[in-house]
Amino acid sequence: MSAALALGDDALVLSHRLGEWAGHAPVLEEEVALANIALDLLGQARVLLSLVGDEDELAYLREERAFRNLQLVEQPNGDFAHTIARQLYFSVYQHLLYERLAAGGGELADLAAKAVKEVAYHRDHAEQWTLRLGDGTAESHERMQAGLEALWRFTGEMFQPVEGLDATGSGVDPQELEDAWLSAVTGTVERATLTLPTGPRTGAWTAGAGRQGVHTESFGRMLAEMQHLHRSHPGASW
Repeated sequence: MSAALALGDDALVLSHRLGEWAGHAPVLEEEVALANIALDLLGQARVLLSLVGDEDELAYLREERAFRNLQLVEQPNGDFAHTIARQLYFSVYQHLLYERLAAGGGELADLAAKAVKEVAYHRDHAEQWTLRLGDGTAESHERMQAGLEALWRFTGEMFQPVEGLDATGSGVDPQELEDAWLSAVTGTVERATLTLPTGPRTGAWTAGAGRQGVHTESFGRMLAEMQHLHRSHPGASW
């Protein structure tokens, strides 16, 4: 498995999940914000997947077990707070990772250098909403805490070894990356008057996980929806 495929699948799947908010976001401003983040991720996915093969075939013609995305990004949107919890966990990871890839001079350095500003916005958006919900009403606080708790078990997989995403291939130290992520997320959660979950972060991947093509139940349904049009009209063009 190449790093480009893994990161491309992360971006593609999360882009689709965020696109599902179209017409359903709580305020008009968030319709625009989530759509823009989804488009940023889709652009990253296209570049990354094109390094591996034909981007359309990889997106629309692979079976579920051939996708190498993190289980975290495929999780259903849930309520808005649940989506923000997913965004907080992933965007902090992606921002820290891309910063290191951009500085590492490896195969993905140019892409990371171009994308890191986009990802910095994604991270800021997630952090600001975490603060707003956590330190808001009693209900928003409860929902944000519930989102953090529900997705916590999927975070350990982000720091498992991936070919090309280690110190020898890219200059990225997984342990250092995890420590930086944990510090950043802890700081945001505490400022939001929330509590960082304390449960295990390994249960989602010990028997195989998204990076090995093992996905959660909801992913199959999402993939069927994402691939339906392309598979129904093979060879069609605009």
